[in-house]
Amino acid sequence: MLNIGDVARESGVSVEALRYYERQGLVAAPDRDDNGYRLYRPDAVARVRFIKRAQEVGFTLSDVKELLALQARPGASCGDVRMRAAGKMREIEGKIATLQRMKTFLEAWTAQCVDAAPAERCPVLDALKNDETD
Repeated sequence: MLNIGDVARESGVSVEALRYYERQGLVAAPDRDDNGYRLYRPDAVARVRFIKRAQEVGFTLSDVKELLALQARPGASCGDVRMRAAGKMREIEGKIATLQRMKTFLEAWTAQCVDAAPAERCPVLDALKNDETD
């Protein structure tokens, strides 16, 4: 059995994050020792690492909960997981497109900047004052 600090350290999260995952039902409620301290099973480390890795590739904690439920559900298939991963990819592609548009605007605006010009005539500030983004 591992205490909360051990699980946090081995999985690379804070103790508070681990408690939060527990409150959200992502990590099973641990046993308690005679003093009331949490005692986690060794597989809790793998579970937290799974959660962290899923977050690193864009899954929300709600998504992670769904993935964990699929993993535990008899009859769930890899296709069910693939469908969720494909949906996440579409979501990420939309975010990338939005970020690319933002970058394009900023590149165009900053290209017009003359360092010595007064701020009140700065193209970036002028562009931000306008309702149009062109």
